[in-house]
Amino acid sequence: MSSACGLSFVKPVTLEELSAPQRMLLDAAAQVMETAYNPYSNFYVGAALLAQDGQVIAASNVENSAYGSTICAERMTLGKANSEGKRMYDSVAIIARGRDFDTNTVTGPCGACRQMLYEASQVSGKDLEIILSTTKKDKIVITSIRELLPLAFGPLDLGIDVTKYQK
Repeated sequence: MSSACGLSFVKPVTLEELSAPQRMLLDAAAQVMETAYNPYSNFYVGAALLAQDGQVIAASNVENSAYGSTICAERMTLGKANSEGKRMYDSVAIIARGRDFDTNTVTGPCGACRQMLYEASQVSGKDLEIILSTTKKDKIVITSIRELLPLAFGPLDLGIDVTKYQK
């Protein structure tokens, strides 16, 4: 099966097909997207995690004049969740827009964010669901971190016992 993204594992859905928790997560990501600190790229990204206890944790991207110090919304969200003692997640929603334009294709996480999300999925004990949407929510796809990062390497591959980090 081919999808709008040209990948066989991405499931295109409509906003109406999302479950109530999926819509809530996407709405939280869209709302926090507007708080982005982005003076260099003018690209707004919001990410929202659904913790296994039902809590939603959301954050936006934060840029820096030392470009390598920029932190993507996905990693900001993981850091914020960790600081709140949350490490067990079910899904994450990601949405983005430009300063003067809405996105017309979904924006996926960068490679560093995919690695961080993969590690979070190993700690969570499940393949993290990833919901990606255009700004207007007219194109939405659902995938998973294992599908976005095939042949990934994480703590379990090193024989690390992550159970003490499961909160």
